[in-house]
Amino acid sequence: MEHIHIAIAGLTAVIFFVFGLEHFSREIQKISGERFRKTISRVTTIPVVGVAIGALVTAIIQSSSATSVITISLVNAGVLSFKNSVGIIFGSNIGTTITAQLVAFKLTAFAPAFIILGFGLSLIRSRYSVFGKAIFYFGFVFFSLNLISSSLQPLQNNGALIQFLTEPQNPFYAILFGCLFTALVQSSSVTTGLAIIFTQQGLLGLENAVPLIMGANIGTTATAMIAIFNMDAAAKKTALSHLLFNVGGVLIFLPVLLVFGGKLTGLNMDPAIALANIHLIFNVATSIIFILLIGPFTRLIDMLLGEGKMDFARLPLPTLEKDAEFDSIKAELARQSDNLLAFLQETYSFVTLSIETNYQGIFDAAGKRIEYIDFLKKEYMGYFSRVVTQVHEEEHSRELIRIINQYDYLFQIHDSINDLFNTKKVISEHYIELKSDILLLIRDLSSQTLSMFDDLRKGTSREAMNEIKQSAKELQTHLDEAHKRLLTLMSDPSRRDAGAMTNVFTYSQRLKDKLLNYADIRISTA
Repeated sequence: MEHIHIAIAGLTAVIFFVFGLEHFSREIQKISGERFRKTISRVTTIPVVGVAIGALVTAIIQSSSATSVITISLVNAGVLSFKNSVGIIFGSNIGTTITAQLVAFKLTAFAPAFIILGFGLSLIRSRYSVFGKAIFYFGFVFFSLNLISSSLQPLQNNGALIQFLTEPQNPFYAILFGCLFTALVQSSSVTTGLAIIFTQQGLLGLENAVPLIMGANIGTTATAMIAIFNMDAAAKKTALSHLLFNVGGVLIFLPVLLVFGGKLTGLNMDPAIALANIHLIFNVATSIIFILLIGPFTRLIDMLLGEGKMDFARLPLPTLEKDAEFDSIKAELARQSDNLLAFLQETYSFVTLSIETNYQGIFDAAGKRIEYIDFLKKEYMGYFSRVVTQVHEEEHSRELIRIINQYDYLFQIHDSINDLFNTKKVISEHYIELKSDILLLIRDLSSQTLSMFDDLRKGTSREAMNEIKQSAKELQTHLDEAHKRLLTLMSDPSRRDAGAMTNVFTYSQRLKDKLLNYADIRISTA
């Protein structure tokens, strides 16, 4: 009965640990918001910088799984290239060692102070209260580790158990167990934290603990591998590189473990500190080796999964040079607005084509483009807030406001395209089959809307504006006729597709109005 109580108490403490770690990671990501993603997305082509960013981000959020999944999602959205993502993946393993160091040096004793501080901050009305929950869960993580240590303390009197756990066992079994357990709890920090606690208690020997944490490195890739379903080739390559990197590190150091593993008990230091240091050295050394071999490593990934070129060309992110002249800023914004309009036209074509054809591949491609424009929108909002601080002349300020309004209309056009995309989602979720007469209406609507896009891209002359107005008039005529046709079809109870199409034509009407408004402001800005 005593062993059952110990097992229940220990399991409860472990659950607290997993719960605290998950919520701490979530709170940190919530606080950092888009800055967190931008920190990752703006990594340079220098792999060492990627390693440093991956290590820092993971050390802060305490989850290499979260770092890898976010990195993969950025690659999938086209914000980050595969080659730039590899360094971040390498660095994430280094960042996760911070938990082991804190536990090994018994800094968990300060856990109650963090819990009290975090709770107090969350109660007061202050700009610092946003950090309250994060600090609380940080303390909660290490408080739960103390609970684990206390609940397992009675096991120190079980001589048979201690003899079994401290005597050298087959390292392959320990690696496998560490891998499976980490995949189950989806956090290598949980596995390494428990291993160090067990080592501190004298319940686990170094010979068995070291292969356990090596296996944890492999198990932590499970989250990333699950996340890559329905993602493109570049994202799959990032996930595969994470897996091969961690498996490769274990294979490189496994011979060292087999040869020198029996001598680990002779280390003249605290076993828990020794384990934490081995964990750190293992991850740092693995990262250094793979950084030196990053060229052959990425070529191997390319060979296994193909070149994985991006399925659409990405637009350059807006950057503000120090002391940039306003005329150069204006010219660059005008050029990029043309590129953005062309990109929106292509995205609209993908969305309407997915409605017409019902091909999943086209639908997924449209979704990725929409996700990418959402990211671009946030980038431009941040960019404009910085440009405003560098504009001091009144005339320049007026021109900048007109340009910002122009971009605002572009992103409103995107919002209408996104509404059409979400309508397609609803149609698919409810298994609504579109009949041929409805498909013909959509095809004509798409063709005329694309013609309006074409006229918009011809220029900013009065002649071009007249053509745009004529296209808008023809499109409006088609929309009015389509609405009448839909009303007739909706009287038939069997025509579910007619009812579903009302939103398509409503959003198309809004899109037409926004295109016309954009044309007006574009000519006034030119």
